[in-house]
Amino acid sequence: MKIHYSLDDFNATNPVVTIGTFDGLHKGHQSVVEELKQLAREMNGETVIFTFYPHPRIVTSPNEKSLRLLTTKEEKIKLFEKFGVDHLIIYPFNKEFAELSYTDFVKDILVNKIGTRCLVVGYDHRFGKNREGGYEYLLACAEKNNFTVKKTDALSVEAEKVSSTKIRAALQSGDIKKANQYLGYEFTLHGTVVKGMQLGRKLGFPTANIEASDKYKIIPGYGVYAVLVEIEDKQYKGMLNIGTRPTFNNNADNRSIEVNIFDFSGDMYGDAVTLIFIDKIREEQKFAGIDALVEQLKNDKQVALQLLADY
Repeated sequence: MKIHYSLDDFNATNPVVTIGTFDGLHKGHQSVVEELKQLAREMNGETVIFTFYPHPRIVTSPNEKSLRLLTTKEEKIKLFEKFGVDHLIIYPFNKEFAELSYTDFVKDILVNKIGTRCLVVGYDHRFGKNREGGYEYLLACAEKNNFTVKKTDALSVEAEKVSSTKIRAALQSGDIKKANQYLGYEFTLHGTVVKGMQLGRKLGFPTANIEASDKYKIIPGYGVYAVLVEIEDKQYKGMLNIGTRPTFNNNADNRSIEVNIFDFSGDMYGDAVTLIFIDKIREEQKFAGIDALVEQLKNDKQVALQLLADY
């Protein structure tokens, strides 16, 4: 897969293009990518994903504090590569680009710079200044500029349309299984181990405190989770607690992330880790004392091992 951060000297054979933010690159997005690949095969062409960085809302609504993303730029790159895309354009989204009319976007970028032969859009496609670029409008642009347009249908799972919004809601409520089902892969969180209060060590359950690598990355809701932990290409099983400690970190929504990694020992401060969420064990709760907490942690570990038995 070729990655392009500008369109200078861009070159592709019979480009079959789709446009979007693709947050999460979930099953609905994956169906669009498969449609793209099928059309490219039929046209002896190459697949082109046109996306942007940073997320448009960071530019258009700079004072908004509620933006939460399912995937970072780096995670999306890996996913697009996994799904077999030929060209990934990560176009700089700035105020000037935000003001571009859809007509100018089609003419200047899709036609003149990319050379689009076929454009694939989702069922709810809206693009350009004031989101003026709907499907009917796009058909007229395509006829004038000698390319074709293909609209894909919404993908449903268990009779419910898959969307990034629904996946975010599932994660916020701690419904990891539903989020993973809609994503088509396990939700991951990349971060760095930072110094914590070291309370877990005194209880016999030492934890690594994680700060997410991207401040906009969504953090699942409060609770205890069964997770896989990747450190330097090795994978471990573990259990993770998400709570709140406002003075502790820079994670989204001031959430603290503490993971107890099974069968691991060593100094991890400053290390990069990847957390792979498998399922939720229980809600957060208060305990009458240390003994009750330790007993619960022992139970949590057994539940986590059961949930992770197939991994």
